[in-house]
Amino acid sequence: MIPSDPSERLSLLRRIQEGDLVIVYERHDHMKAVKVIGGSVLQNRFGVFKHSDWIGKPFGSKVFSNKKGFVYLLAPTPELWTLVLSHRTQILYIADISFVVMYLEIVPGCVVLESGTGSGSLTTSLARAVAPMGHVYTFDFHEQRAASAREDFEKTGVNKLITVGVRDIQGEGFPDEHLGQADAVFLDLPQPWLVIPSAGRMLKPDGILCSFSPCIEQVQRSCETLGLKFTDIRTFEILLRTYEVKEVRAELGKGDEGFSFRSPPHKKRQHSTEKGDAVEASGAATVMAKPCSEGRGHTGYLTFARLKCL
Repeated sequence: MIPSDPSERLSLLRRIQEGDLVIVYERHDHMKAVKVIGGSVLQNRFGVFKHSDWIGKPFGSKVFSNKKGFVYLLAPTPELWTLVLSHRTQILYIADISFVVMYLEIVPGCVVLESGTGSGSLTTSLARAVAPMGHVYTFDFHEQRAASAREDFEKTGVNKLITVGVRDIQGEGFPDEHLGQADAVFLDLPQPWLVIPSAGRMLKPDGILCSFSPCIEQVQRSCETLGLKFTDIRTFEILLRTYEVKEVRAELGKGDEGFSFRSPPHKKRQHSTEKGDAVEASGAATVMAKPCSEGRGHTGYLTFARLKCL
């Protein structure tokens, strides 16, 4: 879904073809990635869905099963891929990813170095940000993990924008072939301070580095090293609070403020007035929003720094 040819435009309007990857959306908290194969079927609690019925439909289509249940067929955007990918390692989620892409000032045409690749959640978003003329070089010391990442990038169609290398960046640093060519560097390593000198040599003048660390002690040591050749050093912690939005009915005369809220009944109870008009006994419907009882808290610290122009 992401163009690798500069003459192409990003478009989610093309129709689903055999071999495409689609995100099957059942509800906001239940999605899965499915490769479309003509003779295959998808079975879930809503019934049996034939892949052959999907071919030729535009992304975003609502399709029905043999039991008249339905799902939506969505395009594999980086945001949705982050929610459905296989977790080979702990991943970055949308709140952190969006902040990283923004603060690293990544635009189409940029060259980005990343270590380590992990499950490829951030890498996929970086590829879209640099498309169609830029490139992401990502490294992981684990050969099998790197191979799995390559397969995922081919599935999502971003493989032409990403080069996956097997290398111990923490021990060896980045390859010399990237000296002075990177617009941005992202580090997700246990000891990022060991790589910061190498990352500085890879960056263009005024280039930006970001290091993701789960522990504040890692941040402190990284900042000490960054102070030698970097400026504008900043650390952030992104905390996301989500809300549940649903329709409820208000009943007068109950609760602290004269209202009692409950979910609307499946069958509306009615009674008649003196004039014969039907009135709902449960009161007026209203939409309420409240914080979700379960929320993802701390993920890590993001430290940014800009290479000094000497």
